[in-house]
Amino acid sequence: MSTPPEPHADTPRHDPFAALRLANYRWYAAGFLTSACGLQMLATAVGWEVFERTKDPLHLGYTGLARALPVMLLALPGGHVADVFNRRWIIMISQALFAVAAFLLAWWSWASGPIWLVYVLLALMGCLRALNGPARGAFLPLIVPGKDFHNVVTWSTGIFHLSGVAGPLIAGWLIGQTGVAHWVYVGTGCATLVFSLSMLFIRPLTKQTPAGKMTVESMLSGLGFVYRDKPVFGAIVIDCVGVLLGGATALLPMFAEDILKVGPEGLGLLRASTFMGAAMMSLVLAFLPPFKNAGRTFLIAVALWGVAGIAFGLSTSFWVAMVFLFLQGAIDNVSVVIRHILVQARTPDHLRGRVSAVNTMFIEISNELGAFESGIVAKWLGPVLSVVTGGIGTLCVVGIVAATNKPLRELKTMTMPED
Repeated sequence: MSTPPEPHADTPRHDPFAALRLANYRWYAAGFLTSACGLQMLATAVGWEVFERTKDPLHLGYTGLARALPVMLLALPGGHVADVFNRRWIIMISQALFAVAAFLLAWWSWASGPIWLVYVLLALMGCLRALNGPARGAFLPLIVPGKDFHNVVTWSTGIFHLSGVAGPLIAGWLIGQTGVAHWVYVGTGCATLVFSLSMLFIRPLTKQTPAGKMTVESMLSGLGFVYRDKPVFGAIVIDCVGVLLGGATALLPMFAEDILKVGPEGLGLLRASTFMGAAMMSLVLAFLPPFKNAGRTFLIAVALWGVAGIAFGLSTSFWVAMVFLFLQGAIDNVSVVIRHILVQARTPDHLRGRVSAVNTMFIEISNELGAFESGIVAKWLGPVLSVVTGGIGTLCVVGIVAATNKPLRELKTMTMPED
């Protein structure tokens, strides 16, 4: 008798650890994890120190504004720089300059410098993010095979969110033990230098496709591409507006001190909860094959993220608040993975820097202007109403996009081309 063929014998078996088997990616991941952890430490410490010194939630909003404005102004030219110049060197230099800014923040904290100076230094870091973000987004497809890109993105988001667990916990512990923040900033400076040095060991598999001379038209070509590609446009817009309205991160120092009464250690745990949920979801996604109904999954994930945000805003128990932040992080990671793969898979290499710049610009604007918006609404209505109304707004945006963007709603799979 002949042996019957095994079902799906021609289907490649999914390897959840494909990314970690790549030497290039291991070097990238080690540096990225260290740097991201340091920057999360800095974000936690700055929020704590500014609120401790001012006792005004509006100043928490100002920190977000200081970081967002440079990205709004410089992301598009920064994306063109990433398409013209060597992306690896852009990452190396910008990470080294992150270290300089972090060491200056340490001096500011140690010397009890004027509060306006922290906004200047945060704005400097915003300028660096306008260069670093597009370069990193466009560099990753050059150093890994296209067939492994889905797994690489999943692990990268997991690494970022793992840093979000460790960074706030380390910052909260250091501040709780010493009562000061400047040692946190020193640690951030050392961490970003590690990422800069790790780039020396990475060898791109694909040569970067050069872009032409920088003009206004060429800088705007990334925006044009995003607008014409309806799934990419819808994914970026819904994520941007959702985070802009529904983000609660900027108000966590206020929740920790005034509502939940848990101090700096509790603040570190609250910040870590979101990232812990996202890191756990990344591990789950690494073991799953690529999404088969990516558009529908994306829309459902953003809607559930808004619901979890509303539940957090209504929480009066520290542990209940942590649970909903954990769930919000886990749900958010699904939409992050889909959006990042979608953007890179549908963009030709000569435009990847500029399209990544658009993505970076919207992410940074939504995160940081969301912090500013949250601070203003919290000043007028209080932190609870600020978070709850933001979550309701997110649900409204999801409904509008789901009804009006059929290409996104019906998007199935996303395939990364083999360059």
